[in-house]
Amino acid sequence: MMVGAASAVTLNLGNGGEPGSLDPHKVSGDWENRIVGEYLEGLVAEDIHADPIPGQAESWTISDDGTVYTFKLRADAKWSDGVDVTAQNFVDAFQRLFDPATAAEYAYLQFPIKNSTKIAAGEITDFSQLGVKAIDDKTLEITLEASTPYFLQALTHYTAYPIRKDIIEKFGDQWTQPGNIVGNGPYNITEWVPGSYVKAVKSDTYYGAADLKIDEIMFENTQDLTAALNRYRAGELDILTDFPSDQYQLLKDQYPGQARVEPFLGVYYYVMNQSKPPLDNVNIRKALSISVLRDVIGPDVLGTGELPAYGWVPPGTGNYDGAAYAPAWSTEPYEQRVEEAKALMAEAGYTPENPLKLQLRYNTNDNHQRIAVAISDMWKQIGVEVELFNAETAVHYDALNAGDFQIGRAGWLLDYNDASNTLDLLKTGVTGTDGTVNWGNNYGRYSNPKYDELMTQASSELDLVKRAGLMHQAEALAMDDFAAIPIYWYVSKNVVSPKITGFEANAKDINRVRWMTKSE
Repeated sequence: MMVGAASAVTLNLGNGGEPGSLDPHKVSGDWENRIVGEYLEGLVAEDIHADPIPGQAESWTISDDGTVYTFKLRADAKWSDGVDVTAQNFVDAFQRLFDPATAAEYAYLQFPIKNSTKIAAGEITDFSQLGVKAIDDKTLEITLEASTPYFLQALTHYTAYPIRKDIIEKFGDQWTQPGNIVGNGPYNITEWVPGSYVKAVKSDTYYGAADLKIDEIMFENTQDLTAALNRYRAGELDILTDFPSDQYQLLKDQYPGQARVEPFLGVYYYVMNQSKPPLDNVNIRKALSISVLRDVIGPDVLGTGELPAYGWVPPGTGNYDGAAYAPAWSTEPYEQRVEEAKALMAEAGYTPENPLKLQLRYNTNDNHQRIAVAISDMWKQIGVEVELFNAETAVHYDALNAGDFQIGRAGWLLDYNDASNTLDLLKTGVTGTDGTVNWGNNYGRYSNPKYDELMTQASSELDLVKRAGLMHQAEALAMDDFAAIPIYWYVSKNVVSPKITGFEANAKDINRVRWMTKSE
């Protein structure tokens, strides 16, 4: 009797929200990174622990002064249409990343590269002055402004992925559509049904194709966490990248070992729009921050035990010694803090009888809603009346980027393990030659010249201890300015079926499918 070909091994991944894009210069979220990082690969890739390993580059050398990196590309690095990956693909990508016309909100992650900031601001228009050069087809040289201890980690980020300029020129904004899209990573995008799923299949041109144990990936839209958990329990999903916190106990009881809650590098916070009244008033920002009882959020509101955050740099972040920053007021009794907040609000003319009315925006998600409701109640007692407004993820972040909000929920997961990665979020935006300011991910428009100066000094300080000292000063300054309201340090919340091996919890919560195996 004839036996058919072995059936394809499909990984069904609950990926969260709808991707706003699959263009590496346009995406911003971890849910997008999970897809983009499977169809594209940078010079440096991530291992099972999310540490840097050779990717499209098989090796590299670094100059003695730490400013010139020379990468040798793999001879067998190919695009999904069979074309060789060349050094020029990376030159094209970095030039596009920094081109003001691209308006890539994450371009600053690669600002260690020579002349990148000046090109991004429109001060240099000759892109050949960028510190990224193709020496030959398989040799790429990157020159930095100064030695940067975390640069290899930064290169694992999607802002450092290569592009095919010819494909983008041919299809324009449609280049990321299935049928047009070309990648150089382990998987190829074959279908994208908006609101439902993105499908990717194993690439036969990938240099490591023979080692891939998963044949296809279904990135399922699972913004509704309760529905997603029900699908997981029914066996329809193999991995969830989030779950309703109030179901944690059920998961522990009925699916022992499958819910994986691990500390990782990220901060959950609220931004306050400081570009207009009333949140340009530091005392109102202070009142809002000190009246949030963070201690109850992790254990009680969420039930997954997240630790309260009072600073901006998560505990355990690289090149940044010591405990997480905590201001003096964080140890005061909560009742005392509430009284101080009431007094600050009354001074600004607001009381429970004459409340300050604010809109709090969050992206649609059970856990965000629970936190918003809890914090609204805390603010009611100090004379603040909150209107809650939720929108799907892409719409929500568009509003934050546009400054179209008063208070907004945001979260930041470190793109590489270095304190500058969160602290850079609070730097004043880059002013272009036309006078417009690109605030990047500084949604609240916080701006303090002293802060900027400390971060600039830190960026060129080669002594890591002195560098950390400058960044500690900057963090304390921003937190004393109430630049934002940090609420808790993240834990990653994955649910992983016993059928899956090769999913290792790590501090960045990045788990590439190339390391995974699925058994029936």
